[in-house]
Parts: sequence; structure tokens; C-alpha cells
Amino acid sequence: MDAPATRKIDPAATSAILVAIACWAGAPIFIKLLTAEVDSWTQNVLRYGTACLFWLPFLFYAMRTGRFQKRIWWLALLPSVPNIILQAFWAAAFYHVDPAFMDLMVKSSVIWIAAFSLIFFEQERALLRSKRFWSGMLLSMVGVGGVILYHPEFKTPDTTIGTGMALAAAFGWAIYAITVKITFKNVDSRVGFSVISLYTTLGLAALAWLFGDMSVALNLSAKVWTWVIVSAITGIALSHVLYYAAIKRIGATIPSLALLATPIFVYALSYLVLGETLSLRQGLFGLILLFGAGVSIWSQQHLGKAISRR
Repeated sequence: MDAPATRKIDPAATSAILVAIACWAGAPIFIKLLTAEVDSWTQNVLRYGTACLFWLPFLFYAMRTGRFQKRIWWLALLPSVPNIILQAFWAAAFYHVDPAFMDLMVKSSVIWIAAFSLIFFEQERALLRSKRFWSGMLLSMVGVGGVILYHPEFKTPDTTIGTGMALAAAFGWAIYAITVKITFKNVDSRVGFSVISLYTTLGLAALAWLFGDMSVALNLSAKVWTWVIVSAITGIALSHVLYYAAIKRIGATIPSLALLATPIFVYALSYLVLGETLSLRQGLFGLILLFGAGVSIWSQQHLGKAISRR
């Protein structure tokens, strides 16, 4: 049952989003560590396959107890396709750029999410008249451009490839988020994601069979397998479900705003573990990007209040 309307803080939703932030902050570090051990295709299927196995018992339980609707098999196909594509670009980008830079680039997905929302959700088209919304969008785009332009190795082939992959992953994440919102509006987050993870694993396995080297997995050390398992359970299996559970309880605005804090934690961890540093100008434009994204997301809450007063 949702929290009463008079309650200002929903403890369950707050806990869910805080744990999701912690999970997503650690995932880029593990992915970067794994780049020295396996190719991106193999890494993808190992991590998503582990996440799939984590939720598989719950999927069987839901099917046996009647909590599973057969239409979910069809509904999950739509978000699974962009999820496979975004995961391919997401992991591959870490072989060219570092975690903090990567995470900042992926936050540009707010621009695409806003654009798709204006197209698919009629109630959000009022944002076209919002100065706050357009100010946030402009700041976000300026921030993205600055983070890229002031990269110490800007225009080197490796950075260019990594940046392109990161932006492609951001675009894919936006499509994934919108399709999940459309198809799973009235579906339990755990049930929905368990099917998505199954489809995504199958798609990534096909890509790994075509382009990767799965035989490497047979020779991985216990330490590397620990990286795979921990990053899969925290960065995929738990984070996705917790994030969408929070959205169902308190709406998308606050969880989305809270998620903008992840680059700060990713940078701190990347600095400590990998020695990654951002230039002063990159850091400044990164803050502009996050602030702009926050303003755009916050404008949607004001839109909701305006509609409710009509």
C-alpha cells in the first residue's frame, strides 16, 4: 500500500532509491576492472546472465502462484530490444573511457527522455511552454559539450570512440526507460524485470557467440568471478527493480533527481580505485550538466501540480 498523502517522506521509497544509487555507483568501477580480463561481449552476458539467475526463482514462484500474467512475455519484448543495444554500448565504452566521464555522459539521457516524453505522453506536452524546462535542457546540453571538449585527450581516436558509445548508451537508456514506463505501468517491477533480464541475457548471449570469446570465462579467477557476481547483483538485478519500485511509490521526479548524485560517487570511487581525475573545467561543466538535468526533471513536478489544479 502506498504511503498516505499527508506523509512527506516515504521510508520504503527513500530506502529503495538510496540503495539503488549505491548499487549504480559501484557498477562502473567493476565494469572497468573487468575490461582487463574479458571482452565487452563476454562481460555483458556474464553479468546479465548472473542477474537473470538471481531473479529466475522469483519468476518461477510468480508463475506458480498466479501472480504472473502471460501478456508479460509479449510486453517485455519492447523494452528488452533497446536494453540489449544500450548494454552493448554501455560496456564497450569502458574499454575506451573512464567511469566518471562515462557516467556523466550517460546522464545526458535526460535530454532524450524529455524529448520522447513530449512525443508519447500528451500530459507532458505542456512542458513546451515551460521556461524552467527549456533552461534545464540548454544547461544540460552545454554541460555535455563542455565535459567532452575539455577532456584531456579530446579528439584522440580512443576517446572519440568511447564518447560516441557513451552517448549511444544514453540514447538507448532513454528508449528503454520510456518503453518500460509504457509497457509495465501496472506490472510488478520484480516480475517485469525478471522477464526483461531473461530476454536481454539471450540477446547478449547471441552477440557474445558472434563477436566475443566465451571460452575466457572458463579461466577466470575467483576474484574476477566475484567482480562479475557482485556487479551483476547490485548493478543490474537489485538497482533496476529498486529504482522502478521507488518510481511506483512516489513518482518519477524525486528518484530521477536523486539519481543525478551517482556521478559524484562514481568519481570518488574511480579516483580511489583507478586514479581517474577530471579537469577543473570538466568538473564545472559536469555540475552544469547535472544541474540542468535536475531543473528539467523538477519542472515536470510543477507541471503535475499545474494539471492537478485544473
